[in-house]
Amino acid sequence: MDSTVHQPKAPVRGRLAPSPTGHLHLGNIWSFLLCWLDVRSAGGTLVLRMEDIDPDRSRPEYAEDIMRDLEWLGIDWDEGPDRGGPYGPYTQSERLDRYAEVMDRLESMGLTYPCFCTRKELRSLASAPHAGDFGPAYPGTCLHLSPAQRAALVAEGRHATIRLHGTHDNVSFTDRLRGTVTMSWAECGGDFPLRRSDGVVSYQLAVAVDDMDQRITSVVRGDDILHCTPRQILLHELLGATPPLYAHVPLVLDAQGERLAKRHRHYEIRMLRERGVSAQAIIGYLAARAGLLAAPAPARPQDFAAGFDIARIAPVPVILEPDIEDILAELSRR
Repeated sequence: MDSTVHQPKAPVRGRLAPSPTGHLHLGNIWSFLLCWLDVRSAGGTLVLRMEDIDPDRSRPEYAEDIMRDLEWLGIDWDEGPDRGGPYGPYTQSERLDRYAEVMDRLESMGLTYPCFCTRKELRSLASAPHAGDFGPAYPGTCLHLSPAQRAALVAEGRHATIRLHGTHDNVSFTDRLRGTVTMSWAECGGDFPLRRSDGVVSYQLAVAVDDMDQRITSVVRGDDILHCTPRQILLHELLGATPPLYAHVPLVLDAQGERLAKRHRHYEIRMLRERGVSAQAIIGYLAARAGLLAAPAPARPQDFAAGFDIARIAPVPVILEPDIEDILAELSRR
């Protein structure tokens, strides 16, 4: 499959798509700021979408805090859960019927199959080469099960994950920072789940369907999601839609080189705010790390929208200084 994606035509529609499973940290704001600048520099429309399909971790109070943090930083949006828009709802938990409709369509096309492998069994599989740390490529263990074999597994009490059967050819697409990216289907993870065995819709399906339905033309996100892109492109093509153009930006790491996560609470925006760090200090620091300022200085997102070009962002990780909190505190005093 050769899925070369071309530059989207105006009007540009981008999206901020946080998961309300915790509070925003500096790494989230780094990618959100770059996304905001990319859309605003093109005079486009920005969608805020809450990706809350994880029923065990998503909380409405986190969604409220996310919107509060973004507004405080000056990162606004045009459509979203709080203000509506022509392509709502903008909260994934309100779109479950739509995902089920797409699942039925893919099944009717003969593109899905039940997988009865347990997590323990999947962990024990020999791993094909794969990108990043998302786990071994699925080798198609359940692809050719007969109806009788499937019935026997159901009789044992096993619940099936539903997988999409893709292609094992190379997948190529254009990334706005990296140029042409080519990955094998194994490097993308192989045949991937559309719905978990507990009935929860997968990230891959929900994101692809949302991007199609909400007319998203441009996606800016962290490069830890790079391996997901061929999967989402395939879903677009199977459903007769044009994929967005993608830009996978480098991640923010702590001083020890570890990727920021929600467990890094001292990098949370709300905690920095409570310690007296200003919104302008955070934006100015991140702008300097993006090469938009010669040195960190207090700033607003609007200061960089004119002429912003995401292709100029260096595709290397942003490593925070050990004294980052002191740096932000000093900027806040200016």
